[in-house]
Amino acid sequence: MLMATARPPAPAGAPLLRCLAIYRRMPLRFAATAGMLLAVNLALVAQQGLVGRAVHEAGLGRLVVRDAAGGLDYSRAWFWVALLLALSAARATVQYGAGLLSLAIGQELLTILRQRILIQVQRLDLTYHWRHGVGEMVTRMTRDADKVRDALINFWRQMFETGLIVLISVALLTWYSPWLGIVPLALMALGIALLAAQADTLVSLDRKIGHAYDAVTQDLSEGVHGVRVIKAFGLGDARIARFDGHIASFRREARAAIVHASLRVPLPQAVIALGHAWVLGYGAWLMREGRLDLGALVAALLVVNTLVLRIEGIGLLLQIIADARASAGRIWEVLDAVPGIVSGKARLPAGPLGCRLENVSVAPLGDGAAVLRDLSFTIQPGEIVALVGPTGSGKTLLTGLLPRLLEADGGTVRIGSDQAGWADVRDLDLGELRRRVHVLPQESFLFSDSLAANLRLTAPDADDARLRAALEQAAAGEVLDRLSDGLATRVGDRGITLSGGQRQRICLARALLADADILVLDDATSALDAATERRAIDNIRALRRNAARPLTMLIVSSRLSTILAADRVLLLADGHIAAEGTHEALAATSSAYRALMGL
Repeated sequence: MLMATARPPAPAGAPLLRCLAIYRRMPLRFAATAGMLLAVNLALVAQQGLVGRAVHEAGLGRLVVRDAAGGLDYSRAWFWVALLLALSAARATVQYGAGLLSLAIGQELLTILRQRILIQVQRLDLTYHWRHGVGEMVTRMTRDADKVRDALINFWRQMFETGLIVLISVALLTWYSPWLGIVPLALMALGIALLAAQADTLVSLDRKIGHAYDAVTQDLSEGVHGVRVIKAFGLGDARIARFDGHIASFRREARAAIVHASLRVPLPQAVIALGHAWVLGYGAWLMREGRLDLGALVAALLVVNTLVLRIEGIGLLLQIIADARASAGRIWEVLDAVPGIVSGKARLPAGPLGCRLENVSVAPLGDGAAVLRDLSFTIQPGEIVALVGPTGSGKTLLTGLLPRLLEADGGTVRIGSDQAGWADVRDLDLGELRRRVHVLPQESFLFSDSLAANLRLTAPDADDARLRAALEQAAAGEVLDRLSDGLATRVGDRGITLSGGQRQRICLARALLADADILVLDDATSALDAATERRAIDNIRALRRNAARPLTMLIVSSRLSTILAADRVLLLADGHIAAEGTHEALAATSSAYRALMGL
């Protein structure tokens, strides 16, 4: 079997940069937000410079002067108040708009990420899902996607805004005096280098947190879906203890990351903060030497204060980005996984279909231990064939080969007929193959929706009359009669409001609505009584007996009543077909068949 493999790991920073590239899908909004942020930061530095200028005029006694009549003239003071208030209001308005646009961009980014993950989850073959639990997929679509969204929004906003602040602030400080700008810039570079040195460790710590969170999510999912088993066997305390253990592990990993960050991040932040002390001390010396006025010193202190706060914020940003790098890597592990089953392009013949397996072998775990080996048989169009075999003989694996839910490691699986020819399933279009070859598993899965919505999954355009006819064919007419709201009845999570037999018959009706050419029932009627099961099979047989495309059925069962409804029986043992023929012939000639059926 072709196993789903991942591409070689990308460089550490690449996953997050690949997520950042999604912004290319929204260039106008991105450019508009960047322009608004540019205006906001220019206005901020300009406002600080104007405050310094106003202080300078106040020191010179120009804000409030006496007029010719001997009164006080406040016109200059009111001018500065009005100018600064207007600039603040304009900056706040533009910043609010930029914030709304950033939120909208972030939500679209999150939507795109989750859509891609969901599409990829549907593309990946069953072997991938067998190796990875539900918890991993849920974590990647929730926690990991949220972390990436938050990091990317903060990343480009913080980096863009901080870059502008650094350029404008250092330019202004250097204009006042070169050393006022050079020393804070050097301290910032040193602090950022110290922060960046912690990034790989933070990524490693967050990966451990992510794995612990996977276990929490998986346990929670199993606890919800398996609640009936847990209650039936009184396993509540044991499951709670198990869940508490996963929570404790998650808490332990999270605490280790917090301790590391709290011990290592303050030092570079303190180095950056020294720039504030430098501007205050060196600026005071320049003022004493008469090379800087009071207003310029105030403006320089305001500018460096903003600069230090922004750079210190980069410490938190780098921690967020480190976490997001781990999450982005986990997301791209899923998105980069290569499906083991890739669709072909050939079309199936229009006529009736059968199946033919030639020397097929399957090792589901990929370890070379074949469950099926040298397996060969043919089912002609219109035949109803029963497949029997001991537990663990590989019957379910065999049924998954026909619609190519699983891939054979060796041999060939073909669909077609003697008249139209036999096509290798690896050459066929997967969408058409799975529409015309339908496998109904023993697990009868219904979605938390109405009965009609569940039935219409395979026939979206079916009217109520066609839904009722399908239920009758599946011997489920009385099920519908017992439901208070009829087809509009909501069946609950996984069909919990229905019995096992009712769910199986509804799933059978849904399969019939798909109008497939080959229908495989993998113990899909095990919860039905013998009479109801026989009635459903007879209804299906009569439905397509005289049709242009007679229905071909492969029924996996261990019940004699089911086997008696088949035209032929295949006995699967030791990975291959050990015997085949009618029930009567096998009962007379095969001791293994008699032992299996208890005859």
